[in-house]
Formats: sequence, C-alpha cells, structure tokens
Amino acid sequence: QVQLVESGGGLVQAGGSLRLSCVASGSINGLSPMAWYRQVPGKQRELVARIFSGGTTNYADSVKGRFTISRDNAKNTVYLQMNSLKPEDTAVYYCNGIGGRMYWGQGTQVTVSS
Repeated sequence: QVQLVESGGGLVQAGGSLRLSCVASGSINGLSPMAWYRQVPGKQRELVARIFSGGTTNYADSVKGRFTISRDNAKNTVYLQMNSLKPEDTAVYYCNGIGGRMYWGQGTQVTVSS
C-alpha cells in the first residue's frame, strides 16, 4: 500500500510559477506511470502530465511548454514545475500512480489570480 501526499499549492498571480511535490510513503520504483491530474468543481478530473519509469513524459496540450513533470525515485517523489501560470490553471491538483492498482493523493489547491 502506497500513500501519496501532495504539497506546494497556493495562490499565485498570472505569469507566476509553482512547484508541486508528491511524496510517496513507499518506493515509487514500481509505479508507472506517475501523473498529475487536476479538477475544477463541476468538471471531470483531467490528466495534466504523466511520466513513465523510463522517463517518457506526456502533457495535456493546454500545459505543453509551461509545465514539466519529473520524478526522483531515490526520494520517492514526483514533481510538477508550473511556469507561466494562467487563471484557467486554477484547480485542485492530484498526484496519481499506477502499480497493480491506482493510487491517489488528497489533492492540493492551486489558485491563479488575474
């Protein structure tokens, strides 16, 4: 059983940056892919970015060129570097990992003011 805990959310002005972290209670070596999702009230949770154990990454079109996902297996941590933030990036961001089953964190709020 792996628990995922996100941190790094907050309030930022448009154009600013935030780095989200997702720390796992156990090894993430067996989790692939690991991903960040986001959700706003009344809408479905959407995939933002994911990273496979070999390093391959995928991004939603809306964040390409602005967000970067990375993973540090030694620290059991996945990061999401978010630059050039826009108001439409406002959401609760969730960490996700797949390893025999799907794991979710509790979410961290990101609010981008215009």
